[in-house]
Amino acid sequence: MASLNVYSVLAVLFLTCGAVMATKEKDQIIKENNCETKMGLPYVLEAFTSIFERGSISIKCCGELVLLGKVCHSALVKRTLENPLFKDLSPATIIAKSIQTWNNCLALIDSPSSSA
Repeated sequence: MASLNVYSVLAVLFLTCGAVMATKEKDQIIKENNCETKMGLPYVLEAFTSIFERGSISIKCCGELVLLGKVCHSALVKRTLENPLFKDLSPATIIAKSIQTWNNCLALIDSPSSSA
């Protein structure tokens, strides 16, 4: 019985350390890539609204998002999901919307009509 408790404690410590390391990894990615300074605030708000709420994203904002880069985009979305303000949101749904927004922006930016 005591060994079960020891294993339970070890499992909790392992999972907690993993979560802390994942958070530090995201923060390090964000810092090293200057992710928080690459997009202007109006575009950040527009992208945020399209992912975390309901809204569309303009071609101009898509251009800014693509310039931000997928690594920064993913790290910022995942870090935002860790904020207690968003605890009621489904991470799977937000990640799916984030990927959809990214893919839609790539398609918009790469389409011949957007360069005209």
